[in-house]
Amino acid sequence: MQYFSLFILFSLSIFSSFAQKQELSGVVKDSETGEKLPGATVFIDSLSKGTLSDIKGRYSITLPIGSHKILFSYIGYSADTQIVRLKKNTILNVQLKSESRTLEEVLVQSEPLKEKLQSSQMSVTTITAKEAKLLPAIFGEVDIFKTFQLKPGVKSGGEGASGLYVRGGGVDQNLILVDNAVVYNPYHLFGFFSIFNSDAIKDAELYKGGFPAQFGGRLSSVIDIKTREGNTEQFSGSGGIGIISSRLTLETPVNQHSSLIVSARRTYFDVFTRLVNRQNKNDPDYDPIPDYYFYDLNGKYAYDLGDRDKLSISGYYGNDVFKFNDDDFNFNFNWGNSMIQTQWQHFFNTDLVAKTSLVYTKYDYQIRNFFDDFEFKIGSQVNDLTGLIDFNYYPDDRNSIKFGLSATRHKFIVGRIKGGDSEGETSFDAGNDYKGTEWGAYISDDFKLSKAITLNGGLRLSGFINQTNYFYGLEPRISGKFSLNEMVALKASYARMFQYIHLVSSSSATLPTDIWYPSNELVKPQISDQIAAGVSFLSRNKKILITNEAYYKWMNRQIDFKEGAGLFLTSNLDDNFVFGKGYSYGNEVYIEKKQGKTTGWIGYTLSWTWRDFEDINNGKRFFARYDRRHDVSLVVMHQLNKRFSLSGTWVYGTGNAVTLPSGRFVLQEVENIGPKVIPIVENRNGYRMKPYHRMDLSVVYKIYPRWGESDLTFSVYNVYNRYNPYFLYIDEEKADEGGVVTSYQGKQVSLFPIIPTLTYNFKF
Repeated sequence: MQYFSLFILFSLSIFSSFAQKQELSGVVKDSETGEKLPGATVFIDSLSKGTLSDIKGRYSITLPIGSHKILFSYIGYSADTQIVRLKKNTILNVQLKSESRTLEEVLVQSEPLKEKLQSSQMSVTTITAKEAKLLPAIFGEVDIFKTFQLKPGVKSGGEGASGLYVRGGGVDQNLILVDNAVVYNPYHLFGFFSIFNSDAIKDAELYKGGFPAQFGGRLSSVIDIKTREGNTEQFSGSGGIGIISSRLTLETPVNQHSSLIVSARRTYFDVFTRLVNRQNKNDPDYDPIPDYYFYDLNGKYAYDLGDRDKLSISGYYGNDVFKFNDDDFNFNFNWGNSMIQTQWQHFFNTDLVAKTSLVYTKYDYQIRNFFDDFEFKIGSQVNDLTGLIDFNYYPDDRNSIKFGLSATRHKFIVGRIKGGDSEGETSFDAGNDYKGTEWGAYISDDFKLSKAITLNGGLRLSGFINQTNYFYGLEPRISGKFSLNEMVALKASYARMFQYIHLVSSSSATLPTDIWYPSNELVKPQISDQIAAGVSFLSRNKKILITNEAYYKWMNRQIDFKEGAGLFLTSNLDDNFVFGKGYSYGNEVYIEKKQGKTTGWIGYTLSWTWRDFEDINNGKRFFARYDRRHDVSLVVMHQLNKRFSLSGTWVYGTGNAVTLPSGRFVLQEVENIGPKVIPIVENRNGYRMKPYHRMDLSVVYKIYPRWGESDLTFSVYNVYNRYNPYFLYIDEEKADEGGVVTSYQGKQVSLFPIIPTLTYNFKF
């Protein structure tokens, strides 16, 4: 009887323990479009417990009976906190507001500051289209890349340029992904604007270090861009009319299971230049202005195949067109990207999710010259076909495991040049075609060792096959967070990266004519190792986060192009390369405020970037061109009221390193040839341009017509008309016209003065 009583008591205790827990479930979706949000985070901080929503935006979690504070969050949306008094199984549906439609507050980061503090991931920045649209923009053209340039550790290539130099790396060392598709040249207008239409973008993440194991193939950064899905509730649209371009986005539900979004943008430089050319066509002294324009087209179709499956197809096509035509000479220069991606997402259960993708991407450029009956063509191209599968596995509340495989078939058309006359009497052809296969496999685990300690460990195995050449490498990744208390956290990370394809450039600018080149017997893969450590402080009111990160990066097998070597008319580019090492180290301070009427951030970077080549600068190490000792950015956004908002930015940077002669000597007259002046160059990049600084301001006035909403955005670029250096050149000073040269003077060329811009944006 005694044992029976104990058994009853034991059974009752077990029953009681189960009875003390109930299920909370529901759906997380967009508050306006009704779009289900798969992968939304549901987190209970007091229990250190959470889950993710499935493909239909549904979530389910078992909790003890009682009162719980539950945080719902999703990238690109304002987080929502709900207080739930759980007594029985409860359904709680949550609608999150997209940051692009939030008027009451301006969010700098899409994730709450406390979640960012507690994450094991460091050296990452998230930007939404909302953030980019609020900031002043040159010619009113919103650019995600220029917003990234306002973050510490990220430098621009120069005045007005969109190029990104991250922690000492070059522009070719950034892995740029749009819905898993690699972008090889993400720039319009010779590097002044990026190709990304802000209306089509959901969010963009920039990783400067501590790279997740699923990313590989570049040394310095990963930029992961996700595009939006269409409105699942009703037909809607948005767009804008600016000084140099206009854009239009349309989205609609196709049926109850699918949606479609299409976004287009085009500039109209050519409309005005053609008018000017026509007005001056009878002037014999007038030089016609070349035609130039660019355009983008984005699209995405999403279809729910059932409770466990979702299919999406997304694509991009964009082109730059530069043309000059007259009676004697025609010059056409086209370059652009195209890509298409198909993704199938399958939920095996709430713990295991798989994403399978097939991606095709292409980048090419072509220059065509016609002179009388002679045609001359130069071109280059990259074609990729990629297959990948990624798994997310959540075995328990402490582990978040990711693993997957990828393979890419590359085809490179390098430096193709053709020429000939119409009768076929003269012709020539040069250039090379290469093929290669790049692959990778990875696994990682984000493990909560305790409430204070979180570790993320991963390993990536990558390889590249090019004819008879085979390369592979192990890429360990590890990062961790240790919370001293709820307001202070210490973080550290290490990552190794391999890069198997390389950008060959004969200039310091980011030009469409740069060539991508695969690893081979002589050109080995580049390797980088980066360590970083930092501390983060969260203010007591949880509105301000202060981070300080220090890093050191080693880069081996760096590639440079020999001075004076040509990209074209050569059968073997390998002979034009030199190889060396690189080093970069620095400290980044970042202060951000994301709540209240006034928000923004301050960033400061102190850094050094070196290059060390045996065949350059007499074997002495030298500063990289984009080495910048001090880099400061200040961003302020203020919501005056429901209609008016103000924003301003101020940037300061040490001048770029440049190579200038330190002196000259005169070679005396030889065999009736006059004296020749020879410049003396002692050190590569041994001089500095003047410091760069600029202020931009913007005012947004919201309008609420019956059919939707709109705004007028007035921005001023370079408010105090600073003449920043674009490049330097050496000019001869003469005693009189045609006389003897008496001295040489360095002179500066500036690009953009003060530029006011007015843009009309609308949504219906």
